[in-house]
Amino acid sequence: MIDCDGSITLSSMESYARWPRLLLGAAVAVAACSGTGSPVETAPSATGLESPAANYWVYVAAESADLLHRVRFGADGLTVENTVEVGELIDETDGPHGLRLSPDGRQLYMTTAHGVPTGKLWKIAAGADTLLAEPILLGRFPATLDVTPDGLYALVANFNLHGEHVPSTISTVYLPDLVEVAQTTACVMPHGVRLDPGGRAAYSACMMDDRIIEMDLRTYSITRAFSVAPGMEGPIDAAADGHGMAPTCSPTWAQPSSDGARVYVACNAADVILEVDVAEWRVRRRWETGRGPYNLTVSPDGSWLLATLRPGAGVQAIDLRSGAIGGPVPTSGRLAHGVVVSPDGRYAFVSVEEVGMAPGKLDVYAVPSLTRVASVDLGQQAGGVAFWKMEPSGS
Repeated sequence: MIDCDGSITLSSMESYARWPRLLLGAAVAVAACSGTGSPVETAPSATGLESPAANYWVYVAAESADLLHRVRFGADGLTVENTVEVGELIDETDGPHGLRLSPDGRQLYMTTAHGVPTGKLWKIAAGADTLLAEPILLGRFPATLDVTPDGLYALVANFNLHGEHVPSTISTVYLPDLVEVAQTTACVMPHGVRLDPGGRAAYSACMMDDRIIEMDLRTYSITRAFSVAPGMEGPIDAAADGHGMAPTCSPTWAQPSSDGARVYVACNAADVILEVDVAEWRVRRRWETGRGPYNLTVSPDGSWLLATLRPGAGVQAIDLRSGAIGGPVPTSGRLAHGVVVSPDGRYAFVSVEEVGMAPGKLDVYAVPSLTRVASVDLGQQAGGVAFWKMEPSGS
């Protein structure tokens, strides 16, 4: 296939047969060829805000379309720079889901949630959007992942959306060789795995167990658990059987603070976000939110917590210094998913899944006002979103 820029790419099946270390899949070049990537809403100046002085790049995975998008936001608006087909399955979607960059920004790691019988972890050259190694098998429905500060390991939550509600696992992968070194039994439907800033512990939300767990990266073991069931918040036995009861919090995310002293928990079923003190292992604050807090992120300076709302179709910000929470701001479509904040703290990038055959979206919001300044159509079920880099305009 010849792309709009004249480069040549091949299908994923061809790439594995002949050039397994060079190609991720077929480059679609949505923005340049079809116009699908043209901005729906223009640059911030159209909303009365100052136009960005830098260019920002993010990656977004469209799970139902088997597409990986590289998107740039700058003074000229929001543009899909490149779109790549991913996956190996012929008769069904592979489901690109979780995304995370290496600390140096050179590698992009991506999970594909579906497979026979399990999903995979992919290692991709950021910017070139090509494979660096053959993807490896993990557990069932690998979803969210995070990378240690030294870039050596990835933690992947195997969400296990299929079959009975039984305890699932968290995979630890040595990234230089892309080898799974451990698969730790965690809880039922672990989701939203995130590392503390020091890379010593990982936290994950157990969606069907009404708990969060803490994992020691040195021993690959679950060290502590905390009940987030309304009215029953507090430490619990990490080895206790927590499945079998209908969840009342149904946590979907556990996000450490910028200093690692707190963990923020999204109670999707209770419309509440909890702040758990890591040292004291107790709830310090709680906030009532819009319908269904889903994914969370903390601004780089640690002053703001942002939450997507699903099915609330919105995004919300909490001032962690004062404790004040702003009212939900609607997204451009239904089913908001992921959220990341730029390193300068100026912009939040929110993926929106949408419903059915409607295209997914990426929205950009000014922080902390959460004024939406741009939006662009992507492939169906836009979910995983990861910030890649920012550069001064014109560089």
